[in-house]
Amino acid sequence: QVQLVESGGGLVQAGGSLRLSCAASGSIFSINAMGWYRQAPGKQRELVATITHGGSTNYADSVKGRFTISRDNAKNTVYLQMNSLKPEDTAVYYCNADVLRIGSWQDSTYWGQGTQVTVSG
Repeated sequence: QVQLVESGGGLVQAGGSLRLSCAASGSIFSINAMGWYRQAPGKQRELVATITHGGSTNYADSVKGRFTISRDNAKNTVYLQMNSLKPEDTAVYYCNADVLRIGSWQDSTYWGQGTQVTVSG
């Protein structure tokens, strides 16, 4: 089994910063893409940013220039540095990872439990 555990959410004023972390553990052979998604109340879950094993990144237009995704492959951990936060960034943030488990021959996608980010205006 594989577990993803997020941390770093909280309450911050508009213009502030937060750093989210997501650590994967379990029977992991390798991790391919990792990413962050978010879901605001009454809205569908949306992509925030993704990063490949080699470090190529992709961002939603709404966060470009403000958020930075990074990863530490040795620690099986992905990060999301969020700067210049806006009230519209308020949501539950979820990490996910495409994991090749030990003994498996194809990737499976796993999700974290989510962490709340609230930006007050």
